[in-house]
Amino acid sequence: MKRILLFLFVAVVSVQCKKDDGENQSEIDEKIISAYIADNGLDAQNVGGGLYFVDEQTGAGESPTASSTVKVAYRGYFTNGQVFDESSTDGVAFGLNQVIRGWTLGIPYFKEGGRGKLLIPSGMAYGANPPSGIPQNSVLIFDIHLIEVL
Repeated sequence: MKRILLFLFVAVVSVQCKKDDGENQSEIDEKIISAYIADNGLDAQNVGGGLYFVDEQTGAGESPTASSTVKVAYRGYFTNGQVFDESSTDGVAFGLNQVIRGWTLGIPYFKEGGRGKLLIPSGMAYGANPPSGIPQNSVLIFDIHLIEVL
C-alpha cells in the first residue's frame, strides 16, 4: 500500500512539475525555429501552426494542392546541420497526402521550379514517434526543389 501511495505521489508531483514548467512542445519548437531563423539570417514566413516557409527561388509553374502528386528533390537535416535524409537531384515522386503534415501543408507554397526551405515543428513531423535515426520531438529543416506537379 505504501508503494502505491508513493507512486501516486510521484506521479502527481511529476504532472505538477510539467504544468509549472509552462512550456509545451510547440512552444519549445517555436523557440528552436526562431533561433535558427535568426542565426541563419533567413527571411521566413510563419504560414501557420509553427510551420515556416523560405522562398529562395520562386518557381514559374503551378502550385500543388495538399492532395497533389509531386516530384521533389530534397535534403532533410536537423537544426545542427546534420543531414538525416536526401533524394537525388532527379527527385522523387509522391502524393502530398502520404507524407508528414509539414510537407502536406508546406509544399503547396512552392511553384514548379521553385526552391526554398521548410522549417517544420516536431508536431508536423514525427513528434514523439519518429523513425529510426530521428530523435523524438525534433524540429526538421528541408531544402526543397519542387521539380514538377504531376
